[in-house]
This record gives sequence, C-alpha cells and structure tokens, in this order.
Amino acid sequence: MATPAQWIAGARPRTLPAAAAPVLVGTGAAAQAVTWDSPGPRAGYALLALGVALALQVGVNYANDYSDGVRGTDGDRVGPLRLTGSGLVRPARVRSAAFAAFGVGAVLGVVLAIATGHLWLLVVGAVAIAAAWYYTGGKKPYGYRGFGEVGVFVFFGLVAVLGSTYVQLDRVTWPAVAGAVGVGLLACALLMVNNLRDIPTDAVAGKRTIAVRIGERRARQAYVAMITAPFVLAAACAIVAPWSLLALLLLLPVVLLSIAVLAGARGIALVPVLAGTAMLELGYGVLLGLGLAL
Repeated sequence: MATPAQWIAGARPRTLPAAAAPVLVGTGAAAQAVTWDSPGPRAGYALLALGVALALQVGVNYANDYSDGVRGTDGDRVGPLRLTGSGLVRPARVRSAAFAAFGVGAVLGVVLAIATGHLWLLVVGAVAIAAAWYYTGGKKPYGYRGFGEVGVFVFFGLVAVLGSTYVQLDRVTWPAVAGAVGVGLLACALLMVNNLRDIPTDAVAGKRTIAVRIGERRARQAYVAMITAPFVLAAACAIVAPWSLLALLLLLPVVLLSIAVLAGARGIALVPVLAGTAMLELGYGVLLGLGLAL
C-alpha cells in the first residue's frame, strides 16, 4: 500500500509550475491592459483559474500514471515514482484519484463560469478534461501518436493563459497571446525532456512520442528551441510593457539547461533538467506576469 508521501510523489509535484505559470502570465496581461472602462485583474477569478489549472495538472498526472501502467509502458523506466507501474497501488485506485482531481477542477470551473457569466467556458473545460484523459487513455491515446506536445501547447499554453486573461478582462490582448505562446512552448519543453529521457522504453512499448519519431538528436535541438523562443516573445512584449524584460533574467538558466541537454545528458541525468525546466517555466510566469503588470 502506498504511503501519503508516495501518493504525493505520484502526483508529480514538479510539474505543477506548468499549471501556475499560465495563470500568472494571463493575470499580468489583464493588469497590463487596464483602462478607465476596464475592471482589470480580479484576484478571485485568478485564484479560481489557478485552482482549475492545478487540479487538471494533478488529474492528468494520475491519469497518465494509470494508463501507462496498465499498458506496461512504465515497466522499466527512469524518473519519478509511478504508482501503477510499480505495483504499489491497484490501477483502479489511481484511476479514481485522476477522476477525483478532474472533478475538483470541474467544480471550480463551474464556479468560475457562473461567476463571470461566461457559461461557454464549461465547454472549454469539458474539452480540456477529455484531452487530459485521452492523452494516454482510451483505445487510441494521442500522446502515443506524437501529438502530446500539441495538446500541452493548446491547453497549458493558449487556453490557460488566454482564459485567465479573458475571465478577468473580458477580452484578450496581443501581449497575452505572446505570453500564451511562450508559456505553451515551455510546457512543451517540459514534456519534451521527459520524453527524451524515456525514448528507450517508449520505443519498445510502442509509444511514438515526438522525441521517438524525430530521434534523440533532433529532440534535443527542439528542446533548446522551445526554451529559447519564449524569451524572444517576452522581449517583444517590452514594446508596450518595458518591465517584461525582467524575464530575460532567466537567460542564464536557459543556457545551463541547453548545455546539459546538448551535451548528451540521458536517463537519470535528465531528472534535474526536468526539474530545472519546470522551475524555468514558473520563473517565466512570475517575471513576465510581473513585468506585464508593472
């Protein structure tokens, strides 16, 4: 039987910055666009959006644990503990944990939709939950066919950032779009380095991620591009929000992570890179969000 600490590890807390960063950037973009007839940032709506994002992230992590575990993909892997694959927890319990997290996200999403008066957001939320489940779940999971990064970019980048801006501002702005693309690319980088680490086991298990499809060398190059381009977008935001240049303080971590990946780190050596990428995304969310707000 798994301990509480193992359940927490199974939720993969290192990935939670991927949920927080888009809300921070979306809220900063809402603050940047304040005018005399605009309400500006709304802390209550931002907190609800954050709650939805965190719940969905935990849900997709447990769902991934369950689906990969029952398929045997996690039979021999390097990285964080997997509850199902390790045999610590019965698959049905892990699946229930995923559904519980999705349920929390759904409830918070309903509250947010009612509070803002934008009930169409319920449809967006339902699609997001379906995308989270079918990433590795169902008969034909899209994560196994090389579309995982597409789903991450759309839902943990575009939808999360622009949705956070919209519920607070009732519109979106081009800095919000730039920030959404930047956050989405960093979220994709987080997935790319995870899949880069798992290339040997994924290839054997038939999990055709982008990293498997394009090969190790190109996957490493793609990772570097994904963590570099967001800072070009942050610099572009400085046209209307000069403090957006605060994000460039993170260029040193970008260089260090790039060196580690291009130098050929693999297996267990990529675990610190995974953690560093998550913190890079969080730092980007904090500094770009703050820069836009200022």
